[in-house]
Amino acid sequence: MATSESKGQIPFRSTGQTTCIHHKGRQLDLYCEKCQEPACTKCLSTVHRSHTVCDLSEITPQKKEDIQKFVDNTENVDLVQINQLIISTDTQLKDNVSHFEKLSHQLRIQTNKIKEDLDQLTDRSLSLFQQMEQDNNKLLQTYKQDLEIYSTRLKQQVQECKIALQRGSDIQIYDTECEMQSSVTHPVKPDLSKASFTPNKNPQGYMEQALGEVNTSYEGQGQALLDHDLAVRSADIQCLSPTQETTESNGRTSSTKEQTERKIKISPTQRKSTRKKDVTSLSPQTKVLGEWTPSCCISSVCPTTDGQVWISDGITLTLSKMKGEVIQEVQHNAAIRDISLSPTTTTLWVCDCKNKITELVSGRLVHRFSTRELSQCICITASNHVIVGMAKHISKFSTKGVLVHNSLAEGAGMPLVCTPHSISECPLTNNVAVTYRDSIHDVGEGKSYVVVMDTYFKKLFVYDGEVPHTRQPTSQSGCAPFNPRGVVYDSVGNLVIGDCNNNRILLICGRGEFIRIIHTDDYWTQAVGVDREDVLWAVFGLNNVKLLQYNSALDKKRCIIL
Repeated sequence: MATSESKGQIPFRSTGQTTCIHHKGRQLDLYCEKCQEPACTKCLSTVHRSHTVCDLSEITPQKKEDIQKFVDNTENVDLVQINQLIISTDTQLKDNVSHFEKLSHQLRIQTNKIKEDLDQLTDRSLSLFQQMEQDNNKLLQTYKQDLEIYSTRLKQQVQECKIALQRGSDIQIYDTECEMQSSVTHPVKPDLSKASFTPNKNPQGYMEQALGEVNTSYEGQGQALLDHDLAVRSADIQCLSPTQETTESNGRTSSTKEQTERKIKISPTQRKSTRKKDVTSLSPQTKVLGEWTPSCCISSVCPTTDGQVWISDGITLTLSKMKGEVIQEVQHNAAIRDISLSPTTTTLWVCDCKNKITELVSGRLVHRFSTRELSQCICITASNHVIVGMAKHISKFSTKGVLVHNSLAEGAGMPLVCTPHSISECPLTNNVAVTYRDSIHDVGEGKSYVVVMDTYFKKLFVYDGEVPHTRQPTSQSGCAPFNPRGVVYDSVGNLVIGDCNNNRILLICGRGEFIRIIHTDDYWTQAVGVDREDVLWAVFGLNNVKLLQYNSALDKKRCIIL
């Protein structure tokens, strides 16, 4: 039945209906070539007026030909291909089972072999220890017997000397003194066989290396992880930005996520419009060496050893000079989570939303290994290890992806690190500092901290952002919750922390004592980095880069005095 168009509804003809939907009871004998639909004779003066029409029977041969082509193509091509895919998939299912059964069998064989080799090595060592023990026992028993004989002889000589002194003649005293000079010498203490055993405190990496390399990939999860990454980044930026949305000139609302993906350049006038008040302040010991504003939104910053800096906007890596002059740009095919410069090779490393760890070699990102969980942040150590921050833990890998150590080894209960955001290694002590959020989803309190661990990820102390009242500026007496977005060690072992919510940069010593506030800005602190000359590269807001110099050596002495 036709539906009234006056009520805002469009009439439609159900499949098989032979009567007109516009004129009740009229048979559909005609075909409108313009509207490409059946019509009745009354439609010629109404719905299809002045349209070219023909008898419906005239188009039947062409329709039959089209139907036959569909049947032929479906039977001869589509169904054949689908059948081949079914057969191929069935083969893949069998191969998949066979493949992983083979891998499991090889793994068990290798594991049993390692166990046997380890047992044999243990047996050889125990046998050697036993033989050395027996040899040492024989030497010590002989030495003890010699000492007892020597003791008896000495006692006899002492008795003879006493008798000679009491009633001996001149010749007896002479003979007694001569016998003293030719007395038996003291037994020589034997040289014993020595052995020692030092347990390996971190055997995990060597065990995995002995077992062999396990390579896995999860190709089907790439898009889901990318969507998750963009959602997390968008939420982070919206949480940090003074305004969560920006109204464009055409009246449409643009989210911060869209602004980031399109690399919107934030002009000084735009930034000024978001200011609540001018609170920029420098510590007396801090000097501004430069300031520039690139055209991209910066998420990570990594100074090089020659006065330049690598910055990441989430997709592109840019090498710039101190005044912002671009030297090199490298595009990545996945959303970049974090970057880190190797202190030994000076090459740049990247972790991305596809769980891939890559190294920049000759202007090209080379894949080194992948993590099984989403990587949040990265740090390359002086020993050329790769520390990767993931949900609820951080892990240390070799450059080939072999696991060396994991913070989960600390034990059960609350994880040492919940949601890591930034990692840095101390150049003096090799301690590791991590900024993280104590997520409520992980039974935490939703607070942020900086945790410092030794090289084996044993917790040394936790800094909660507390600033002593005596060193707190009066203009900032009511501080926002501590939110460290970045942390980095300087050359003397002090920690530089970017406190995002309070728009400032803090300095604490390697033992956790607060030293001073280096700088307070108009915008939130996004990222921090320190070069080898202790020049601080700090990013405020979306893309405002400042170069700050502070006296780190005096700060270290001051911390020691404290």
